[in-house]
Amino acid sequence: MPVPDPSLTIGIEEEYLLVDAETLDLVEEAPPGLMERAEKELEGHVSPEFLQCQIEVETSVCRTVGEARAELANLRRVLARIAQDHGLALIAASTHPFADWSRMQFTQKERYLQLAQDLAGVGRRLLICGMHVHVGVEDEDLRIDLFNQLPYFLPHLLALSTSSPFWQGRDMGLQSYRLTVFDTLPRTGLPPQFESWGEYERAVDVLVNAGIIEDATKIWWDLRPSARFPTLESRICDVCTRLDDTAAIAAMTQALVRMLWRLRRNNQRWRRYGSFLVEENRWRAQRYGMREGLIDFGRGEVVPYAELLRELRDLLREDAQALGCERELMQAADILERGTSAERQRQVYREALEAGADEREALREVVRFLIAETVAGT
Repeated sequence: MPVPDPSLTIGIEEEYLLVDAETLDLVEEAPPGLMERAEKELEGHVSPEFLQCQIEVETSVCRTVGEARAELANLRRVLARIAQDHGLALIAASTHPFADWSRMQFTQKERYLQLAQDLAGVGRRLLICGMHVHVGVEDEDLRIDLFNQLPYFLPHLLALSTSSPFWQGRDMGLQSYRLTVFDTLPRTGLPPQFESWGEYERAVDVLVNAGIIEDATKIWWDLRPSARFPTLESRICDVCTRLDDTAAIAAMTQALVRMLWRLRRNNQRWRRYGSFLVEENRWRAQRYGMREGLIDFGRGEVVPYAELLRELRDLLREDAQALGCERELMQAADILERGTSAERQRQVYREALEAGADEREALREVVRFLIAETVAGT
């Protein structure tokens, strides 16, 4: 039987942080009525997260990245307005520059309370936010085949998204400190390889039947077959502060899936490299972002990210045109020129210090920058 063409629909989830508009610190507890109002105005596109200072949004199933971006613009705009009415502000960043994780309160829902109990001390440090991109691939065997090939590109996506350089008032020297925190959890990191959809299901069933997890939503790899939707779900990225950066990364993700499907349709495939090598690029993207290059395994050398990005855009141009997201894909070059959120946060911090601010006030200036950038372009 021929494999049906995938729909390649797009859906995006983003997690945000709620800060006090005056002190610029994270709220420890969400104010009464905020979530109820958000759920009423956004009709199922918003939900609480693990900690009360976090809030998550998700788009509808969209045909194009442009549609998804328009939905996200509305979600950010409405949430920012609701937060403002409660004396709060919204920031799209994977860590808060100076918040103390030990003071945060868990969301009082059974799922999150059980998760807190299961994860013990490592769960208390999860003061981090991410972005997830879903691409529709309905056939299960096709989904697992593309799933096995896509990890090569995950470091390239991470490098464009970094937004977590600070942790508890310190510059940690990484572009994505979020991954350092997240990697302490079980079932995280690069995904394993599976020979078939059946093998994947059997592996998940072992954990479910042993009572370790209730379902595949508790598998948190950088890439996974979604447990809720017939999609591939990329989870490696920091949440982008600028909405245009979100759109660019979503376009690249959608086009990558189409490109791998196109190769398969033509009896070709992307070469699979072992996790040992891909893990090295993952670390380089986590540590340096776009600034020190990634390893081109075919050439056997570190290649500047700007060169890799040009090659990737050329490779994906045909697919982006077919998907109607060529403009958003081309905007990835703007991230390279302007810098990721992590780089710009550091710039704001340095400039504040040079202007005479102390370290605490410089970090507060970073939060002000994040508040403004989160709603820019909405």
